[in-house]
Amino acid sequence: MNRITLGILCGLAFGLLDAALMLPMSFPNKRVAITGAFLDRFAIGFLICVVDLPLPGWASGLLVALLVSLPSAVVTKSYGPILGMGAIGGIIIGVLRARFGH
Repeated sequence: MNRITLGILCGLAFGLLDAALMLPMSFPNKRVAITGAFLDRFAIGFLICVVDLPLPGWASGLLVALLVSLPSAVVTKSYGPILGMGAIGGIIIGVLRARFGH
């Protein structure tokens, strides 16, 4: 599959999954928090698929995911959930990109 198309699909899937996981939580401005999380995760899925690093797929995905997730983790001071979910999603998307991205 084309890497850009794969990136859009992975970004949408990861963004929607993360947004869905945040629905039961409470935030001062829930719409902004969920939109920000969706965009953050969409960027992770897209970038992993279009960036070509000299690393195995899983490692490339992990690196991109942690780099993109780190600013949100610092701002919210919620390192574990943000970096953990980013790492898991990054590894999965990295493997998918290595297997299906051309």
